[in-house]
Amino acid sequence: MTTDYIIIGAGSAGCVLANRLSENSKHNVLMLEAGGENDSFLVNTPAAFAAFMFLDTYNWKYNAEKVTDIRSDTPLFVPRGKGLGGSSSTNAMLYIRGQAEDYDTWAGLGCDGWSYNDILPYFKRSESNERGSSEFHGDSGPLHVSDRPVLYPISETFITAAKEVGYHYTDDFNGAAQEGVGYYQCTIKDGQRCSAARAYLYPAMGRKNLQIKTKALVKRIVFEGSKATGVEFEQHGKLHIAKANKEVILSAGAIGSPQILMLSGIGDKTHLESLGINCVHHLAGVGENLQEHADACILVTSKKKDGFCASPLGLLKMAPELFNYFSSKTGKLANSMLEAGAFLKTSPDLDRPDIQLHMLPLLYDDSGRDLRLMGQHGYSCHVCVLRPESKGTVKLQTSDYKTAPLIDFNFFSDEHGKDRQVIVAGLRVLRKILAAAAFDDYRVEEMHPGINAMSDDELFAKAKERLGIVYHPVGTCKMGTDDLAVVNPQLQVHGVKNLRVIDASVMPTLISGNTNAPTIALAEKAADIMLDQSSN
Repeated sequence: MTTDYIIIGAGSAGCVLANRLSENSKHNVLMLEAGGENDSFLVNTPAAFAAFMFLDTYNWKYNAEKVTDIRSDTPLFVPRGKGLGGSSSTNAMLYIRGQAEDYDTWAGLGCDGWSYNDILPYFKRSESNERGSSEFHGDSGPLHVSDRPVLYPISETFITAAKEVGYHYTDDFNGAAQEGVGYYQCTIKDGQRCSAARAYLYPAMGRKNLQIKTKALVKRIVFEGSKATGVEFEQHGKLHIAKANKEVILSAGAIGSPQILMLSGIGDKTHLESLGINCVHHLAGVGENLQEHADACILVTSKKKDGFCASPLGLLKMAPELFNYFSSKTGKLANSMLEAGAFLKTSPDLDRPDIQLHMLPLLYDDSGRDLRLMGQHGYSCHVCVLRPESKGTVKLQTSDYKTAPLIDFNFFSDEHGKDRQVIVAGLRVLRKILAAAAFDDYRVEEMHPGINAMSDDELFAKAKERLGIVYHPVGTCKMGTDDLAVVNPQLQVHGVKNLRVIDASVMPTLISGNTNAPTIALAEKAADIMLDQSSN
């Protein structure tokens, strides 16, 4: 089969590209997605977020390399969305853009055209915010962004407590200034998840020039010399080759994109040849620069029983919510459990927030897989390091395209120990909020870290005991002009032709917040770059 553009991966970026490139009927587009169609009750139901942690159908369910003093030498779980919509079909649906300084940092690193003022128009273009159009928001884009009803009282308690101890309330984390405590807006429309697939891909499916193949696992990108000419993939047990007249676009995410590049012979020559892979082009930065939001939590048992509990009785209490959802797409199933949070400074000397808080009306650890913990009444709040300095890697384990790659986050390895300082300071900020009078009617016992953990060393050790991630991996095919850059500011892979990477892996640094909205805006801008170049 022959087409103009081949898009590898139907995640947040891939869905945008499939829509925008196929808007012009002159362009034929083929999308290859390893997962399924994802048009299911679970995907469409916002509160089903935790279920995806157990289901191979929707989740790649990677594991990171074990570290002796993190989670007691057990692998850190790394969920990534599989199927149309990618992780936007399995995430908690929070709509967050990060800080203006994040994008200005990219521009300062040599990524011309990627400053905040450059990318803001693409946030607005992608967004249909129910609050309407403004300086910072759009109201006519494909991605629906909505305010959500507050259904768990603990969320209001969290807001009250934060204000009691001196933090101010903000009604828009994506407005003029991010700092403050407030409620999250979500990508939910009419009580259903508005994934990138529902926003961008489904409306384009009727176009004759767009072909979508699911259950299509990419083996490698095909090259003729240094020119990408197609893709070899497996579907239904058979290998196929699709040819691209114009470009191959890699949008498989921060784990999948470097893996496919290396399988195709693009990466560090020594690493590739050690696995018997012919090196098409040496690029030392492929798989390097992995960044992720390390996450620590405080778990507290509760007097009240108005949160979520996974005990048999707690699940029975949720039964009326099924009726609400099926009859009117309202109630707790129509919303994310992550209702409230904050972006705060761990020191007044800082010029902007360095931690993010996620408040949850349940005892949540290990990506929701600790069902015994969740079967108790309680609440939890999670704190993450917004701009980590530690960097990890994604490497191949074997040359087999069906084998998961080696993921090493290398947390807390930064030279000056800043990441450790921020996560410990963040736990102290969080403790201050949870100790406020507003929580007196709830609080029973701090299960974790526990009241005996008081010193910095003790808090850090406890943080690592239940360390998690916020599912925001970036950077493994970073944009730039230095020796470890994989793509240029037009997102073309250095040293080869007709190949781009367009997804969160190209972000040179991790943005200060959730990454779904930035990935969508990035893809919107990338589509403009491609369409402009194709017309010249």
